[in-house]
This record gives sequence, C-alpha cells and structure tokens, in this order.
Amino acid sequence: MSSLANERVAYFNGQIVPESQVLIPFRDRGFKYGDAVFDMTRTFGHRIFKLKEHVDRLYKSLAYLKIDPQMSSAEMMRISEEVLERNLHLIGKDEDYWVGQRISRGVGESFSGTQNSGPTVIVECLPLPLKNRAPLYRDGIDVIVPSVRRTPPDAMSPRAKTHNYINLILADLEARAQDAEAWAVLLDQDGNLCEGLGSNVFVVTEGRLLTPRSRFVLPGISRGHTIEAAEALGIPFAEADIDLYDAYTADEMFLTSTSLCICPVRSINGRTIGDGPRAGKVPGPVTKKLIEGYAKSVDFDFMAQYLRHLA
Repeated sequence: MSSLANERVAYFNGQIVPESQVLIPFRDRGFKYGDAVFDMTRTFGHRIFKLKEHVDRLYKSLAYLKIDPQMSSAEMMRISEEVLERNLHLIGKDEDYWVGQRISRGVGESFSGTQNSGPTVIVECLPLPLKNRAPLYRDGIDVIVPSVRRTPPDAMSPRAKTHNYINLILADLEARAQDAEAWAVLLDQDGNLCEGLGSNVFVVTEGRLLTPRSRFVLPGISRGHTIEAAEALGIPFAEADIDLYDAYTADEMFLTSTSLCICPVRSINGRTIGDGPRAGKVPGPVTKKLIEGYAKSVDFDFMAQYLRHLA
C-alpha cells in the first residue's frame, strides 16, 4: 500500500491499513463493555509530544485492567511514530494531529467458555479541531458544573484511561443541554472540583496555583507539564480540595488537556471569573505566564496556532 494514499492509515492488529479497513468485531469487549484502554497525545508542528510518557501511562492502564497488548511499550512507540509519519502528508503545515493507541481485551467471554481471541490493538491519527476550538482562546471557556458526580476512586480509579466514559459523557450532556458551547467539570463525592471529559482544572487565587488531588482525577500529561512550567516560573503550586466557593472567588481558572494544552476559563455556572476591571478577561496574568512557559518548553506557540484558525 502506498504511504501517500489519500486516506488516513491506522495500525490494526499487526498491519498498517487504510482507516476504512479497520473493522472491529461486534462482539469485541471494548465495544460491548468498554473493556479497553486508550491514550492520546498530540503533535506540535508535526512533532509528537511526550510519546514515552503517554505510552507509559497506557501500559499502566493496561496493567490495571489486566489486558496484555502482546507487544512491548517500545514497539508501541515505534508503531505510533510510523503511523504518524505515514499520515503527515494529509494535513497542512499549520495543522496538527492527535495520535492515539486503543487496546481492548478482544473477543471472548469467560462465563460462556468462549476462548479469548487476543487483544484488539489500534494506533490512529486524527486532525486536531483547531478551527472549532479557536474561539476558546479568544473568549475563554464557559464551564458548567453538572449534577452528575465523578465516579469515586474506591469504585473505579480515574487514573486508568479506559473506554468507560459514560460517567463523563452524562455530565457533558447535562452541561451542553444548558449551553451547547459549555464544558463540564464534575464534582467529586465530597463536593470538590474534580475533572471534565478529557480535561483537568486549575484555579489561581492570590497568585497561588491549585488543582484537584491526583487520587481523584486522571493525572493528565498536560496537567503535569503545566505543573512543571509553574515550578520553573516560581509560581506557588499545590494539589488541594477545591470547592465551588474557591472556584467562584478565584482570580483565574483554566483547563488543561492534550489538545488544548492550557486554555483559560471565562465563567463557571454563569459567574464570571475574577472581579474588577479584569473580570472575564482572558487569559489572566498567571495563566498567560503559564501559556508562554508551556509554549517555550515545547518550542511551539499553540495559542497562536489556534487563533490563526479563527473564522
């Protein structure tokens, strides 16, 4: 198969094939039960970001679910780099990809005596939604806290990145029923800010940076990179319980994720973040420093990239 085909390619159970040929059996346990794990990174100027850290987290998620991918993490990284390379010709110079790995337990039921067929392993690329998300960097994100609470860690650890996203999807549906452009950030069982669908949350109060404790959230790679940027800039930081009072009275708020990196929040539950002349103005001074520090550390101005895609 030509590496310069007009269709994206993906790795699927031992071969790199056109995406249209990636056909998962309807009895695959990832489809039936969400019995699968995944991880996603992105590229900056077509350069993949922290692939080793993402694949290391993937293998911890696999260990948590006791799924054997039947390949080493080094081989998973090699395949990820090859899939990316074979898809780069399909995007422009100012576009970038998500790069993801997805592994399910495969087909087979222990209760029926059906022998497991082995894991389903997929490595894929998908263009980042730069145009759709560009207004978030100009205006800020509007956050809504839904009534749905995050699954507690004593029921299922959020530190494993599994396909079981129903808890987060229900929260997102509730938030978007109120505002189609809003992003949901869930509370934990104790009423503290937790996380959203693929995003971690930070608040800034009197120059101090706070984020929910790692036991209650997926510790995002971008979350960790933001913490490293804060330490390099000398910005005081702590993991803490952050309730709605803390959010409503914060000076600044932002979300981190693989694709967004760092994106400022404009409001939460209809309340503008900050007060005085700077109320609702994004990004705030600490967030701006962190965006600049993050961009410098990856040698890529991701915020400018998004803003260039404004309609």
